[in-house]
Amino acid sequence: MFSQMVQAGLDEFLFVFVFFLVGLVLPLSMVIINYVLGPRTRGERRLASYESGMPPIGTAWMQFGASYYIFCLIFLAFDVDVLYLFPVLIAYQRSTGAFELLELFIFLLLIGLAITYAWRKGAFKWR
Repeated sequence: MFSQMVQAGLDEFLFVFVFFLVGLVLPLSMVIINYVLGPRTRGERRLASYESGMPPIGTAWMQFGASYYIFCLIFLAFDVDVLYLFPVLIAYQRSTGAFELLELFIFLLLIGLAITYAWRKGAFKWR
C-alpha cells in the first residue's frame, strides 16, 4: 500500500523533475558549447565596452533614478509570485478541499493588495 502511494507521488511529479532537468541541462550545455566552439582571442578590442555597435560615449558611472530599481524589484517579486502559482494550481487541481481554495484566494488577495499599494505610491509611473 505504501509503495503504491510513493509510486503514485513519483508519477505525479515526474514532469516537475523533467522540467528541472531541462532547466539545468540546457543552460549548462549552451555554456559548454560556447566554451568549446567560441573564439579565444584576446586584445584591446575584446576588453572594450560594447553598446549596440556604437563606441561608448562618456563614463559608465552615471546615476539612475531610484524608480528604475523599485520598478525592477516589484517586477521580480511578482514574477516569483506568478511562478509560484503554476505548481500550486497543479496541486489544487487534484484536491477538492475548500481550505486549499481559501488559501489560494488569500494569496491572490495579498498579491492584489501589494499591487494596489505600489500603484498608489506611484511605483509604476516613469518620471
